[in-house]
Amino acid sequence: MVTKATLKAVDGVSFDLARGEVLGLVGESGCGKSTTARLTLGQLPPSAGEVIFEGKTVPSSRTQQWRNLRRHMQMIYQDPLGALDRRLPIIEQIAEPYTIHGIGGSRAERREKAQALMLQVGLRPDQASSYPHELSGGQRQRVVIARALALEPRLLVCDEPVSALDVSIQAQVLNLLDDLRRKTGFSALFISHDLKVVRQMADRVAVMYLGRIVEEGPPEDVFHAPLHPYTQALVSAAPSIHGNRGRNRIVLSGDPPNPVNVPGGCPFHPRCPVAVVRCRTDVPSLSREGDRAVSCHLAGSAGGGGFSPAPHPKSKALEAV
Repeated sequence: MVTKATLKAVDGVSFDLARGEVLGLVGESGCGKSTTARLTLGQLPPSAGEVIFEGKTVPSSRTQQWRNLRRHMQMIYQDPLGALDRRLPIIEQIAEPYTIHGIGGSRAERREKAQALMLQVGLRPDQASSYPHELSGGQRQRVVIARALALEPRLLVCDEPVSALDVSIQAQVLNLLDDLRRKTGFSALFISHDLKVVRQMADRVAVMYLGRIVEEGPPEDVFHAPLHPYTQALVSAAPSIHGNRGRNRIVLSGDPPNPVNVPGGCPFHPRCPVAVVRCRTDVPSLSREGDRAVSCHLAGSAGGGGFSPAPHPKSKALEAV
């Protein structure tokens, strides 16, 4: 008899998001970030647990209750050209949410609202009749942002919103998002593999590995004093204008494990440079201390009750795996 393998793209993930707050979610490709985004919006049904939005469980997708809720929960996708309809002028696409939800009265009124949004995100009035292929990558992403903000959402999920853009355009789009957040007060789940971008945008950051959150805290704390060995490796690999001066690059061995066959104990232990015997058998819980959280046996309580960073890879492990 062949036993079916079960893929848990996201396992035991739990977080909250306050009004006006931005939570950054970082991790390697395939760690479950985009699945978390789709679960948050109700596009995927959770196999266990539930997603709560403003005190109510997010209903099943494609139901009328879900459609009504999606007015308050919008998404900015990674590929703006793929997110837009190449056959429609951008003014029609920005106005489309008003049509779907019956907002704005006449077609002329909806177009007027869409034109105001274009100005708000830095698009020119003469570009209203342009098609997506006639715009630059940064301009297309501004169209996507305008369409996402049309219904004044209270939650915005940004899935790698600037990764396909040039660095100078990235800065423009990030500044635009930050300005709009301050004006409208939306909350955001900001997903990115770029630590510098997350540090600029997020109020809190969560680090994900193989479908689990392994560390969480304020960006300055997480990136300056990472507690989990995986976070330490991520931070050490981030490019810097100062090069490698004053820091040790941590190179992880091997590839992430197959998510269908997750190793026992801590999922990170096969690649961890400081793993001990316990890491191979016991799954660490996400322990919280103040505004920091970490899932690591070696980042335990230190003297005064706070977390202590995991040993540097050059330190001698307590036990050999």
